[in-house]
Amino acid sequence: MTQGAPHIVLAGGGTAGHVNPLLAVAGAIRELEPAAQVTVIGTAVGLEKDLVPQAGYELDTIEKVPFPRRPNAYLLQFPAKWKRETAKVRTILESRHADVVAGFGGYASAPVYATAHKMGIPIAIHEQNARAGMANKLGARWADFIGTVYDETGLKPRKGAELERVGLPLRPAIAALSQRLEVDREGVRKESAAELGIDPNRPVVVVTGGSLGAQSLNRAIASSAADLLAHAQIIHLTGRGKSDEVRSMVSKSVKADVLTGIGPDSAGQGDYHVAEYLERIDLAFACADLVICRAGAGSVSELAALGLPAIYVPLPIGNGEQRFNAEPVVNAGGGLLVADKDLTPAWVHDHVPGMLADHEMLAELGRKAWEYGIRDAARIMARRVLQLAQ
Repeated sequence: MTQGAPHIVLAGGGTAGHVNPLLAVAGAIRELEPAAQVTVIGTAVGLEKDLVPQAGYELDTIEKVPFPRRPNAYLLQFPAKWKRETAKVRTILESRHADVVAGFGGYASAPVYATAHKMGIPIAIHEQNARAGMANKLGARWADFIGTVYDETGLKPRKGAELERVGLPLRPAIAALSQRLEVDREGVRKESAAELGIDPNRPVVVVTGGSLGAQSLNRAIASSAADLLAHAQIIHLTGRGKSDEVRSMVSKSVKADVLTGIGPDSAGQGDYHVAEYLERIDLAFACADLVICRAGAGSVSELAALGLPAIYVPLPIGNGEQRFNAEPVVNAGGGLLVADKDLTPAWVHDHVPGMLADHEMLAELGRKAWEYGIRDAARIMARRVLQLAQ
């Protein structure tokens, strides 16, 4: 280790799923070791280009070097690109006097893992998905520590290395909410309900397909408005450009006067609250009795950490990766798993009102989710990284 404060380089980015855990661990490192020098290697095109500097960390950028997946022109270009970017990484690691590298997957991680290995720098990896990506599969060959969200990721530690299910490092807002819920769940619910314009004394269903929304979720829920409103208030986050269709479908299912927005001014104006996006999603989660959503690794981990019952509807693409994300918490009794093709208005009619009417069932789902969830992953991962820097 360099003399004095540890120098830690974090690598990863591209999507929020890679950047948010990275920043959560960076924050935990600073809390545990305020003198630590923490910098980040990412790309100039992923979300990290904005989120990392906004969080107060220096960002060194390299070009994306995705692994070739099929014989084509890029396959011939790859060796030169890889050589160029790993050389750039070496310069960065030398200038940052890196004592340890911690990678979170994504395009920026693979060249960092390979270069750190050649330089003899200890490597830690965090894998957030139930099925590991290619970058982390490469890095696992050399890693000293592998932290995962799931037990079965396909990553195999080398001899002498450790692998541990540490959970997902939570975004600060979600981590703070989990702590507050543990102390005073009802009080937090009342405060959050006031900010959203909903009644804290009546059940709340939160529907979200992420920032882009999910058309199948939107249509199945909006078409079932009459069934659901008989039991609960709805907070429906439609995704960008999708609110008009949802409002139209709700109006056909039940009177248009049930529709309203989100915020204090919406209180008493209707029970079907529609917005395309909610920056403070933690407020909605604080009030939720049931969440209906996709099954991204981040969503599943956050809802489990908060002890929220959920109906997970995996995105029907690829090899079914999202299904693998949701299966462990569902198998632990913390939610339900429904295929996208099966989430129809008829399915909603047959299942969701009954769930909302059975308060003991919802409470049990929430307890099981809480038991499965991990709330201190960022600190666990930060300690492991700091240990490697010693």
